[in-house]
Amino acid sequence: MTATAPITQDVHTMPRKLPEGPVNLIGLTRDQLKDALIAAGTPDKQAKMRVNQIWQWLYHWGKRDFADMTNLSKDYRAMLAERFVIELPELVTRKVSTDGTRKYLVRIAGGHEVEVVYIPEEDRGTLCVSSQVGCTLTCSFCHTGTQRLVRNLTAGEIVGQIMLARDDLDEWPEPGQGTGENGPRLLSNIVLMGMGEPLYNFENVRDAMKIAMDGEGIALSRRRITLSTSGVVPEIARTAQEIGCQLAVSFHATTDEVRNKLVPINKRWNIAELLDALREYPKVSNSERITFEYVMLDGVNDTDDDARRLIELIDGIPAKINLIPFNEWPGAPYKRSSNNRIRAFADIIYKAGYASPIRTPRGEDIMAACGQLKSETERARKSRKQVEAEAGL
Repeated sequence: MTATAPITQDVHTMPRKLPEGPVNLIGLTRDQLKDALIAAGTPDKQAKMRVNQIWQWLYHWGKRDFADMTNLSKDYRAMLAERFVIELPELVTRKVSTDGTRKYLVRIAGGHEVEVVYIPEEDRGTLCVSSQVGCTLTCSFCHTGTQRLVRNLTAGEIVGQIMLARDDLDEWPEPGQGTGENGPRLLSNIVLMGMGEPLYNFENVRDAMKIAMDGEGIALSRRRITLSTSGVVPEIARTAQEIGCQLAVSFHATTDEVRNKLVPINKRWNIAELLDALREYPKVSNSERITFEYVMLDGVNDTDDDARRLIELIDGIPAKINLIPFNEWPGAPYKRSSNNRIRAFADIIYKAGYASPIRTPRGEDIMAACGQLKSETERARKSRKQVEAEAGL
């Protein structure tokens, strides 16, 4: 398999073809929107202008009614209302943590549900977005991994999560306000770290992020978007070329033996292959550095020797190490490393010249912390023995 060959799974992305009846505009790329407008009778010479106008109404102003698009003629608005719809996923529940974290349960086509998390901080507001219903990777420390993979999300369902969060935060600009960094920015960063493996749904993730990065709409710069992968090696190069966002990797171990248990995709692309791909990423994407995510598991991956091996492995890669205290969930087969052990691990990495922040768990009281996301309707609890058996422990 070449470095640019697409990776696919035997899962459905709904809808697999355009549905009969009105077409949803949310999630269409500019080219797709142009083609749809031309097919609906818009003259070729006007199509680009119409795309620009509609795009700004949808993604800058956040409008959901064609009647609000006042720089379009009444007849044209009537045509749009007849041929198209503006639909987002359905917000089912909204929970707010004592630390201000918000967790949204969102229903998509087919009645399936995903979780989305907004994390407010002093200098930013980060939205953790899902890319699949469930997950196929079965990482043994991750609650999401205990939920079977149902399907990929469409581009509209992915960007729709961002729009729903902006609705809840009431941050669509008022008349006279600018876009991008000149507009309201409670939601300033996106991390593709929710449910699913983004690189197993590459095209839809790419199209959704291009919409989010478009300067005439939501207008988040590529440096404010971080895609997290467990290590789908052949798609890492495509991410650099076609998205160019920041990259994080769920690393979590310093030997193939341990990583095979924690992150089973390592059996397909081992640590050496993954690191080779990561060394090339900053060169292609002009990314500042790779973020290595490392969940701290008591007695599993948290020794001084692990810290020293990690330093050796990432040598030559511009990197930051995010140390994540394990967020426990019902039936989890692991325990969180002690605070003293985490600090000792971080100190070894810091003295080697790498940033090693210890992530403060957020939203634990509403099961919104890293590794805890799982659709409530499919949150059937597995026993500790079941999870341990699946992890090969």
